Amino acid sequence: MNIIVVGLSHKTAPVEVREKLSIPTPQMEAAIAHLCSFPHVEEATILSTCNRLEVYVVVRETDQGVREVTQFLADYAKLPLYQLRPYLFILLHQDAVMHLMRVSAGLDSLVLGEGQILSQVKHTHKIGQQYSGIKRILNHLFKQAITAGKRVRTETSIGTGAVSISSAAVELAHLKTSSLAGSRIVLLGAGKMARLVVQHLLSKGATQICVVNRSMEGARELAQQFKEVELRLCTMSEMMTVILESDLVFTATAATEPLLDRAKLEAVLEAHHSLQLFDIAVPRNVHSDVNELPNVQVFNVDDLKAVVAQNQESRRQMALEAEVILDQEVEAFEVWWRSLETVSTISDLRDKVEAIREQELEKALSRLGSEFGEKHQEIVEALTRGIVNKILHEPMVQLRAQQDIEARRHAMQTLRTLFNLEAASNEQYS
Repeated sequence: MNIIVVGLSHKTAPVEVREKLSIPTPQMEAAIAHLCSFPHVEEATILSTCNRLEVYVVVRETDQGVREVTQFLADYAKLPLYQLRPYLFILLHQDAVMHLMRVSAGLDSLVLGEGQILSQVKHTHKIGQQYSGIKRILNHLFKQAITAGKRVRTETSIGTGAVSISSAAVELAHLKTSSLAGSRIVLLGAGKMARLVVQHLLSKGATQICVVNRSMEGARELAQQFKEVELRLCTMSEMMTVILESDLVFTATAATEPLLDRAKLEAVLEAHHSLQLFDIAVPRNVHSDVNELPNVQVFNVDDLKAVVAQNQESRRQMALEAEVILDQEVEAFEVWWRSLETVSTISDLRDKVEAIREQELEKALSRLGSEFGEKHQEIVEALTRGIVNKILHEPMVQLRAQQDIEARRHAMQTLRTLFNLEAASNEQYS
């Protein structure tokens, strides 16, 4: 068995590639089932965010497993594999384990130390379990990674003042405009990222905010969280009307196709109307052809890197502290992983010794005859079980505790040879 992760992120692929591999939650069940249907994949789950798409799998054969997952990604993205491959990263076992730990801790995020990714890792764990993609190994890995993420946030200060994608977008808007307080702002979407946009806009002094959402109920739920201000609420049918009256537009919806393109805006915007759009959704809510319009500027998640870079340096030392914690968590997982190698040998040894105990006990009881009381039989049964357990206990403890991989494998092979466990195992399944 081997753990592998295949995916792409803001480090390896631009947003126009990442959006082709964005898998929304409603499509996760089918995607996980598809992965688990491959002959070499034993377990699978998918981490999908605006900055990454990563497939975590346990495979029986590494090379074949990698081929199956990469082909799955190419098929989903509707791209030839040779076009997608340059954007993919592939990590095996310990590197895959450490990668998930770093992701969970926010060390691999565009915004170093951002907190939202930990909840996304938890969601990936939950979804993988719900759709039967996560079993024993990935379950242990994700639990360890979530523990690592929590430890980093409680034992270091890396998350203190850490900006999110939403706050970076507002910061960029603040840099591009003379005053957010005097700007007419439209926000498309009412989810978690949209809520953070509103929060940061208000902290920068914005007062004229219109929230446009598919359902008025969702818009009202967002507004309820900001009772100190009056947010204007509109439905998508009013989108172009309110954009026509705005200076800044933030987009953060889960739409899989662009909501705004050149044709739509060109039809309503006057030639002198200056408009800035900050698109933090993946897939993008704003088509790239909007940049062709005069007086209109579009910024997407990849344009936030310069803003984020200003915030990174102060947390680099904290990241070094976090790496020490992650090394500990990786080692804890490795100890558990190595212990799995001993399971079959220990199980076979116990089965063989138990079979011998039962045979010898049966012979002894038959010689003692029927007059030997039932109570006495129970005592002898308990005696023989106790002897077997005492004899097996120390070898099993030592085998599990052995840290040197080669020494442990040599010890297991020696046990299998001395007790002829291969023959016993073959007899059991013949």
